[in-house]
Amino acid sequence: MSLTDKITMLMARPGGDNVQKDDVSWWMRYAGRGLGTVGSFIAIILGLFNCLGIILLDVQCLIAGIWQMLAGFIVIVCEAPCCCFFIDYVQTLSDKVESRPYWQKAAGYVGLALPPFFLCFLSLSTWFGSGLIFATGVIYGMMALGKKASADEMRTSAATIEAGLPSSAPRAGLVSNEQPVSFTGAPGY
Repeated sequence: MSLTDKITMLMARPGGDNVQKDDVSWWMRYAGRGLGTVGSFIAIILGLFNCLGIILLDVQCLIAGIWQMLAGFIVIVCEAPCCCFFIDYVQTLSDKVESRPYWQKAAGYVGLALPPFFLCFLSLSTWFGSGLIFATGVIYGMMALGKKASADEMRTSAATIEAGLPSSAPRAGLVSNEQPVSFTGAPGY
């Protein structure tokens, strides 16, 4: 496979979204991908600044910086594989991550962003760099929740619930014959 074929294959991927993810608006998808790409570049650079903490003999900030740079690299591989086309397995890994549901991507990004906070809490570069990766996870979490209903649908649902009428909207209930809880007082001994 030639270099131009690889570049063409890498650049064709962002337009091919899965059918199951069509309920998410276009701007939300671009916000997640854009913040992930830009945020991971910034996280890598600020992770390097955290690694300079070894000068002050702060080993925890060194480990946090290494983790932050690794997390930034993983996010950039998943969100913008065209930035790492020189590594052979990047496209395969990116396709696997892209086929996963949004909530799994959100959990992965949040999980990658949290350890530097615990290791080097007082560093501004940790807050900003890992915070951008965390924000990418939050955006993917919001994408997993889906679209909000229209105002008319919410108004109708609220009216039927208040009136006590059976509605077609799903309701959270463990059992169909649930009873209200009442307080009878402390047991007598």
